[in-house]
Order: sequence, then structure tokens, then C-alpha cells
Amino acid sequence: MSAPELRPAALAVAPTLAAVLAASAGVLLLASGATPSEPTRFAILLAFAPAVLIETSHFVSSILGLILLLLAFGLRARLDAAWWAAVITLLAAALLAIFKGLNWEETALLSAFFLAILPFHEAFPRQAALSRMEIAPGWLLSAAAALCGAAALGWWSFAHTEYADKSWMKVMADQDAARAIRSSAAAAIVLLAIGVWRLISTPATPAVVDDTDPDFDRVRAILAKSDSAEPGANLALLGDKRFLFSTSGESFLMFGVRGRSWIALGPPVGLREERIELFWRFRELADAHAARAGFYGLGPDDLPDSVDLGLAIQKTGETAAVPLEAFSLVGRRREVLRRNWRKAKEGGASFEVLPAGAAVAIMDELRGISDAWLAHHAGGEKAFSMGGFDPRYVAEFPVALVRHEGALVAFATLWPTSHKTSFSMDLMRYSDDAPKNIMDYLFVELLEWGKLEGYEAFEFGMAPLAGLDDRPLAPIMSRVGRLLYERGEGIYNFQGVRRYKDKYDPVWRPRYIAAPGKWAIPFLLADVGLLSSGGVSGLAKRPKKSAA
Repeated sequence: MSAPELRPAALAVAPTLAAVLAASAGVLLLASGATPSEPTRFAILLAFAPAVLIETSHFVSSILGLILLLLAFGLRARLDAAWWAAVITLLAAALLAIFKGLNWEETALLSAFFLAILPFHEAFPRQAALSRMEIAPGWLLSAAAALCGAAALGWWSFAHTEYADKSWMKVMADQDAARAIRSSAAAAIVLLAIGVWRLISTPATPAVVDDTDPDFDRVRAILAKSDSAEPGANLALLGDKRFLFSTSGESFLMFGVRGRSWIALGPPVGLREERIELFWRFRELADAHAARAGFYGLGPDDLPDSVDLGLAIQKTGETAAVPLEAFSLVGRRREVLRRNWRKAKEGGASFEVLPAGAAVAIMDELRGISDAWLAHHAGGEKAFSMGGFDPRYVAEFPVALVRHEGALVAFATLWPTSHKTSFSMDLMRYSDDAPKNIMDYLFVELLEWGKLEGYEAFEFGMAPLAGLDDRPLAPIMSRVGRLLYERGEGIYNFQGVRRYKDKYDPVWRPRYIAAPGKWAIPFLLADVGLLSSGGVSGLAKRPKKSAA
């Protein structure tokens, strides 16, 4: 085989090889800095090199060793910045090895590592800054173990040489021993600083597109004519998303960023033939920023594309959709629902739907109802995967109103779709004065309204963790999710949500999250929860207690 034919294979293994070489160089430098210098060479070096240069070379070399250990992670992740940093660090360490004790063997080995990495710059295409490099806890522990091993080697070396007959205090007073101790201590301090930085650092996040951005009008236009939009795609108008547009500008994929998680919400919206292009571009964009990509809220139709992307898939729950043509209040199964609806209607309830934008005139009334409802619910306003009350956002959609004896007591914002395949409800809020069973009245009226408007189905939304299996051979996350579904009523009314929607006889469809690896899914789900709740403070917010 010729060299050009071998080049692709060499580029494929270059990141792993570079990571191994960088880690090996790091261990070598840490061990060298913690062990005694060769006396004869050191005496020769002292004859022509100033002491401050020797001390500085010894001190800096150990820090460079630790840096190389950590850069190995970035090299394995194919970061362009890690390649540049590794090349510069190896070259600097090779030069310093001469001035810390005429360690020409160390210089030769580090130079060989430098030359081995140098030709393969194109194998590191990810344009993420080192400040965005995700240094995993396991990698930090490995670096700490290497540092401890080097320190132990240094202790053993000093204890079994000409220092063996001296007390430990005298050994510490010796310049060579003190030099080794300073080097190891400096590396430990740097490792601690990097560990703290890793806990608080996050990669740079792309800009959010809100209603002040020209791209927001592009999003509205795509939603208005999309042939592949589900009702939940209207969350694009919430004003907290980032967007990736197709080359034609006729499709988009929306996503949120939290820390190192880039989470696409639902499948691409727009033209069906552009879906796979946007799936791939999003994964490649996240990869180029050293982020973990996730796809949340995918349906069964999206699984073939997920498999083509090489993603791991986990079921997260099920959504309910009621076919409107078949829905009726007739029959024994609808007896309770029919009674609740008739009782509310006879008690003075009335229903109407305002077109998009018309709710501006009564926005203060809607806010009052929303505030009253929020006072009794934990967590406050939601975001990302759920809508929140914002006047601009509410005005984007039709709003269903329920009045009781003329007074407004409940409302719901509606998510339409351009081809009327289905519609759904986003915010549904009611005041303390609303009659009992107002939800049943509102849902029955919405289903009848949707049927008259020509919609095919009404989507009730998600039942989290529903439909997960607890079989011995089921995935561990499915088994944990099933346990939480059955025993976690104190956290969330999982089974109650499923039972309430079941009385409308919906069609249940599974929902999934997809990620490049199974290990990333728990982190992505946690970040979805935090994005939707406004962070930890949002999760911790408790409802106000009533005066009673």
C-alpha cells in the first residue's frame, strides 16, 4: 500500500495515539520531577547554567507533565486547540529537560513524541477552545493517581539513595529533595485548580433567538407552512431556543444548551426531506463544540433516523392523542365525563376561543388567573419543553376561555398545526373561583371545537415514564423509570396523569430521548429538567400555602 492509501487509516488512529503519547509524556515528566538528578550530569550543568534556570526548568517541567496528562483527554476528543497545546508543550518540555539535569534521553523521547504528533493536525478538526474541554471526573482521578504515583516514586528514590541514612527533615533541607517536593506540590496545586475550574466551567453557548431577532420571523413562517410539525413545535416561539436552519431556509431544528449538553427539542420542523440533514448537522455542530448532543421528545417515526445517526435510544414516556372523528360523550364509559361537563354547563359555564393576538385585550385578566394558579403549584413558570406565561408568547396563539356566570375563571393557550393534523393545549390555568371539574368541561369543549375546525386529533401531551418495562432483561434505565413511576407519587403524580388522560380513550404513542452513548442519557435528562424548570432554584420553589 502506498502512503496516500495509508493516510486515512493513520488519521483515524491519530487521536488515540496522540492521547497515549501525551499521557505517557506527562507521567514521564512527573516522575522525572519527583526523583533525584544524576549527580555527575548535574555538576556539569551547574558549571554553565545559572541556578535560577535550573530551578525554573525543574519546577515548570512537572506542571507541563500534568498539563499533558489533561491534554490527552482533549486529544482523544479530537480538539484542534488540544493538538496545538500538546505540540507546544512537548517542545517546551523537551528543551527544559536539558536545563533541569542534562536529561538528554528525556529530551530525545519527548522530541520523538512531538514528531509523531506533528504530521496529523487534520485528525483534530473540532474547533472548540480548551476552556470548553470537558475533563471528566475519571480523567481527573487518573491524573491525581499519576501525581500520587510520581510522589511515591520520589519518596522511594530519596529513601533508597545516599539520603537513606539521613532524617526526613535533613532530606527536605537538601536542595535536590526540596526541588522535587516543590515540583510535586506545584503540580498538585495546578491539578486542584483545574478540578475546581472543571466544576464551574461551561462551554460558550450559541445566541438565543427571541422575538427581537430577525430569525424569529423565519421560525414563524416555517411553522405556518410546515408539513412535518407536531403541536409541540410551537415551543419554538417561546423565545428561549437556539436554532439550526437548513441550507434552503425552509426547515429548522430548535435546541437548548445547559453546560455541556446541547439538547434538540423534538425532530426538525419544515420539509420532510431536510430532516436527516438537520439531524446530522446538529450532531456535528455539537461535536465541534465538544458538547454532548441529545435529541429529546422523539417519536416512533424518528427512530430510523436515530439509528442512522448511531445514537443510543431510551424511552421516556408516552403521549396521548384522541382521534376527534371517533370521540363522543355517548356510552357508559363516558358517563362520569358527560355528567361533569353537563353539570358545569348547567351551572353557568361558557366556552369560547379567541383567535391569535386577540388575547392582548384581556391580558391582565389572564395574568391574574395565571398568578392564582401558580400560587398553588410547585416550581413556578416553566420553559424549554413547556410553555410559561409571557404576554408576548400567549398572544402568539388562539386562547380558549371559560367563563362562569360571566366571569373569566379559566383559560388555555392552543397549539395549532398548519395542516390541521392535530392540535394541543399548552398553558391551562384556572382561578380559585372556578367550578369543580372545570378541566373536564374545558377538554370536552376543546375536543368539540377542534372537530368543528377540521382537526384530526387532539394531543393531551406527555405522561412521563409511562409504558416502561420492568423485566429482568430490560435496560436498567427502563427498570429505574418503572420503579419511579410506581413509587414516586410524592415527586410527581405519574400514574394520576396517565389515568386522567385514559378516560378519553386516547391512542398512546411512545416518546424517546437519543444520545451518542447510553452513559450520556441520565445527564441529558437531568439537564432537560433543569432547562424546563429554570435551574435548581426553579425545582426547589414550593407553592404558597393558603390562608386557611
